[in-house]
Amino acid sequence: MKAYFLDEITSEDLEKITQFLKDNAARSTMEQVFWVQFPEDLLSPLQFRHTACQPHAFAVELGSDWIKLEFLVRSLQTMKCDCTAYCTDRQRDHIIDFADRMLEQLGVNT
Repeated sequence: MKAYFLDEITSEDLEKITQFLKDNAARSTMEQVFWVQFPEDLLSPLQFRHTACQPHAFAVELGSDWIKLEFLVRSLQTMKCDCTAYCTDRQRDHIIDFADRMLEQLGVNT
């Protein structure tokens, strides 16, 4: 799995990140996984055409001292579709910017 991985995060900072995600992302059925939706203007042409598959999102997984932001763009409506794919360059930049803005806003230094 291609992903943006940040480690050596203190438990105090991880608590801040967890609360941020609870407030700003969708929870999955797994406690430590959250979904962050992409804005429509960042969807690939195929993802944009697949309105029944929208919203599209990336996963953020929390570990004991790390967070992982996956570069796989998934549909939150269906498990298997051609619109599920690794992110475009613009989507990748959005994922990394999301992580950087979150950490800056929370005062987390990694």
